[in-house]
Amino acid sequence: QVQLVESGGGLVQAGSSLRLSCAASGRTFSSFVMGWFRQAPGKEREFVSATASGGFTYYADSEKGRFTVSRDNAKNTVYLQMNSLKPEDAAVYYCAAGSGSKGFSRTTVTTVPWYDYWGQGTQVTVSS
Repeated sequence: QVQLVESGGGLVQAGSSLRLSCAASGRTFSSFVMGWFRQAPGKEREFVSATASGGFTYYADSEKGRFTVSRDNAKNTVYLQMNSLKPEDAAVYYCAAGSGSKGFSRTTVTTVPWYDYWGQGTQVTVSS
């Protein structure tokens, strides 16, 4: 069992930056692919970024160049650095952990069902 707790959300102005954190319980954190998703009101949860140990990172096209995902396996924590925030980035941001038991590809890690564990989310609001 893995428990995930996100933090770092808040209200910022457009053009600002935020760093989200996701702290994970459990001793096998390094073996998980960690993903970030977001969900705006009335919309489906969408993929933002993913990272695996060994340097794998992957981003949705809309976030490339603005967002950076990283992880610290010693601290069981994954981060999402978000720069140049736009009003359309406003959403609840979720952290997720995937064991890879369902296979692994750049396509599968972008899908909600691939992940095994989810956090409760942290709200990001961007004012124009």
